[in-house]
Amino acid sequence: MKKTFLAVCLFALALGAAQAQKITGAGATFPYPIYSKWFSEYSSAHPGVEVNYQSIGSGGGITQVTKGTVDFGASDMPMTDQALASSPIKLVHIPTVLGAVVPIFNVPGVDNVKFSPEVLSGIYLGSIQNWNDAKIAKDNPGAKLPDQKIIVVHRAEGSGTTFIWSDYLSKVSKEWAAGPGKGSALNWPTGVAGKGNEGVAGLVRQMPGAIGYVELIYALQNKINFGDVKNASGNFVKASIEGVTEAAASVKQMPADYRISITNAPGANAYPISSFTYLLVPTTGGDQAKRKVLKDMLSWMIKSGESEVSQLSYAPLPEALQQKVLNTVYALQ
Repeated sequence: MKKTFLAVCLFALALGAAQAQKITGAGATFPYPIYSKWFSEYSSAHPGVEVNYQSIGSGGGITQVTKGTVDFGASDMPMTDQALASSPIKLVHIPTVLGAVVPIFNVPGVDNVKFSPEVLSGIYLGSIQNWNDAKIAKDNPGAKLPDQKIIVVHRAEGSGTTFIWSDYLSKVSKEWAAGPGKGSALNWPTGVAGKGNEGVAGLVRQMPGAIGYVELIYALQNKINFGDVKNASGNFVKASIEGVTEAAASVKQMPADYRISITNAPGANAYPISSFTYLLVPTTGGDQAKRKVLKDMLSWMIKSGESEVSQLSYAPLPEALQQKVLNTVYALQ
């Protein structure tokens, strides 16, 4: 009887040890609010599983996952062919949600500003320096724009949000494309730096006259005004789940590796600064018990987590894409 009881106890301990796993990840701040919610819910539903995600920016996430110091990375920018080829660890992009990057501003007495591509690029190039500039006034008839210097705020670290922002500006401004260009870290012509979406939002909120760019949820959570942006169809649109979804719908053929840009997408109501965000997951290797938990978590995110994303102002993956992504997850070794 004692032997049987001991065997049962040992089996239970072994089972618990197999299920008790600490999964580590690092990267993008853009999806941190939804990732934080997902990882907490998954851990609660799976006793013994702990998911530790560090919101350090896409550049840091890519560095850590390629070095093998975390189980997965996170990035709003697809890795380049060169970066993937040079990585000692073979990685796959797993799209998780879609989001919007918005121009936030702190202009006393002004609740909304419409931004054309010319104005946004001009502000960040440093050629438009005052809020009552004629080019801003032209798109905002009737607005009482003050004679106030514009304080430009950008990201301090390698950032997927910066990549999305600069990818958009490179598409709509030849001068931007020929100058700073697109990338996660740029030689900024002007401005002050904030760390993470949180840091940019904090600086803009503190400084009258400031403008910055953050993921939509950070503007909403911090109660900071964000402007309408003129899209490829010539319409000024405010960021919304519907506008991001319409931008995603412009993709007629999703690449097999999911690496794609949807900034400045066509569509009457498409929000022009929209993007997928990705988890970067090793295709093979590592502790198999941990890999099993990671695969289960990824499939849970797609099958159950997508229904929650709109609560935090992200857009879910289109249904057809969800199944494609699930097949990719199931194929992980």
